[in-house]
Amino acid sequence: MNEYKKRIADNIIKKKLQGIGAVLIEGPKLCGKTTTAEQAAASVLYMANSDEREQNLQLAKLKPSLLLQGETPRLIDEWQIAPEIWDAVRFEVDHRKEFGQFILTGSAVPADRSKIFHSGTGRIAWVKMRTMSLYESGDSSGGISLKQLFDGKEDLFDMNQKDDIEEIAYLSCRGGWPTALNVDKSIALDRAYDYYDAVVNIDISRVDGVNRESERAKRLMRSYARFQGSQTSYEAMKEDIRANDSENLTTNTIVSYVNALKKIFVIEDMPAWNPNIRSKSAIRTTDTRYFVDPSIAVAALGLGPYDLIRDLNTFGFIFEAMCIRDLRVYADALEGTVYHYRDKSGLECDSVIHLRDGRYGLIEIKLGGDDNIEHGAKTLKKLKDTIDTDRMKEPSFMMVLVGKGKYAYRRDDGVYVVPITCLKD
Repeated sequence: MNEYKKRIADNIIKKKLQGIGAVLIEGPKLCGKTTTAEQAAASVLYMANSDEREQNLQLAKLKPSLLLQGETPRLIDEWQIAPEIWDAVRFEVDHRKEFGQFILTGSAVPADRSKIFHSGTGRIAWVKMRTMSLYESGDSSGGISLKQLFDGKEDLFDMNQKDDIEEIAYLSCRGGWPTALNVDKSIALDRAYDYYDAVVNIDISRVDGVNRESERAKRLMRSYARFQGSQTSYEAMKEDIRANDSENLTTNTIVSYVNALKKIFVIEDMPAWNPNIRSKSAIRTTDTRYFVDPSIAVAALGLGPYDLIRDLNTFGFIFEAMCIRDLRVYADALEGTVYHYRDKSGLECDSVIHLRDGRYGLIEIKLGGDDNIEHGAKTLKKLKDTIDTDRMKEPSFMMVLVGKGKYAYRRDDGVYVVPITCLKD
């Protein structure tokens, strides 16, 4: 068995447990939720254990409090199998009046989420786990820290140990699945395909009991992969899919499939950033389309590392998705959220990390190349000049995040150029 590899979520969970009765960890299957939760738990109940599943389901209906007995923090793994557990946990937290009592993990959202979750306010905290960032998987040196950038440290420099476009292509296709580490590359690349097969054949229907066609799910995910990083409408996706689908395909059907994929944390779209700006240009508010891990798009498109190298345009979109995944993981550690900016004039910024205290950083993502880096820097400076700094703070930093580059450094104009394999939280 591989030694446990520390995750950024470890510290987040530990901190949450110190100030609230229970923590709910949500995220896609195979991202490491259970293993991470086990590190913080003193006792564990595995709801999906086939030897005890039926017994646990019966107890959940008759007397769920029995399932909560054990040393604390007590981990209830895949709790959503028996939604009754939610109210039982809430009741116990109320009456024990102690912090750090329970950890719940789930790889799917219950069908009646709104009816269940409203009762957890102030008692249960949420932590979203994703697949591993490059820093967590050991593929980033971590020489450049987002926290240091937000804190205003300027003399940051690092030498990139992985200035290899073939390696970046491999990492994009491998994804951040824990089981893809420490195995041969050919085996590691299969993990995303195995995950994709399970999603389209089983999970997309099992999540809410609605029978969905696997071939239609494949076409939808392929279309989503092609439009990843854009604000493409569901109507446009319908037209893209219709060429290989039946004429009765509707936008509502697309929405149904997308919502199912969101419930099992396959899709994680990015919200739009809405700053105070000097111009009257309208800000676009449509979400940007992303899978939770770049390898899902790779699997949906049937690609591999050498396919990306031969098609740099597609490679750029897949690389961008990997960077967004990592930025989301790192932002969580800083109590921040990752957004996208685009206005009516066409000014666009790939990523804006906005912290709870109002600080923010502007980030453009480029695969590499001096011209692309220069274009990214100009975009960042133009957006900075557009922001009304009388009504909000100036950006803490501006950064061009790249795939290929020998160094991480600060340019004379103040813009950082940072290879993704040098970055950490």
